[in-house]
This record gives sequence, C-alpha cells and structure tokens, in this order.
Amino acid sequence: MEIILKQDVAHLGHKDDIVTVRNGYATNYLIPKGYATLATESAKKMHAENMKQRAHKEVKRHEEAVALAAKIEGVTVNVPAKVSSTGKIFGSVNNIQIAEVLAATTGFEIDRRNITIVGGTDHVKEVGTYEADVKIYKDVKARFKFEVVGE
Repeated sequence: MEIILKQDVAHLGHKDDIVTVRNGYATNYLIPKGYATLATESAKKMHAENMKQRAHKEVKRHEEAVALAAKIEGVTVNVPAKVSSTGKIFGSVNNIQIAEVLAATTGFEIDRRNITIVGGTDHVKEVGTYEADVKIYKDVKARFKFEVVGE
C-alpha cells in the first residue's frame, strides 16, 4: 500500500515521502495515528504541486543546515560532572546534559533527541574526551567533541 507521510517516521522515511508499506501497518498504525495518508491519485497530484512550491525553501534550509554543521564540527565543549577520586562519575552524562552545555557555551540550540554519543552507548560514566553526532537536518549531520571534566 502506498502512503504519503505527514511527518518523519523513524526507519521509514521523512515528511512528504511516498513510501510503500504493508496494508496492516498503514491501516492499523500510520493512518489512525495521523502519521500518513493514503496515496490516491488525487492525493499524489496535490502532493506533487505542494512539493514544487516547497522545493526552493528546501534548498535554503539545507544550505543553512550545512553552514550550521560546519560551525559545530570544530567545537569542543566541557561537560562538568561530579567525579570520585578514581575518575568515575557519580551517575552518568547523557545527551540531555550535552545539549544543555552546548546551548549554554556555544549558543547552538540542538534538541537532545538529535544528539547521539558515538560508541554505541547512550551515556558516559568516566572522565575523558568523547564524540557525539548531531542530526541537524534530514541528511546533514555534524560530529563534535565533548570532554567530561570533574566539577
């Protein structure tokens, strides 16, 4: 079944993509939740017209995202944490603290859900230097370094 996505759906597509999914997934989950609409011929024509009108705005947003990614690439932020004498952190540092420190020190307001710590973990438990990926726009990502330091 072909559907038109109304918003980004993880592991499926971005807003305004036309994707093919199984009938049950579309009728029982995506359409009732408001994530998608059925891709009929008339809906496809309206979608094509809307996409033409949005094309130039999309290019501008992409350019702004690339510029922001270039600024974020070279940034290194220090994340303070309470540390024991052995270098272990009391608790952990996760993407929430990273987003707060990034906003406070550099002024980049990044949503915490768009920050991923490199290395497969979602939190850091030791003092050191780490990297994080930021999803800025659809296919635009940036990587920056953060250093966990003792308070």
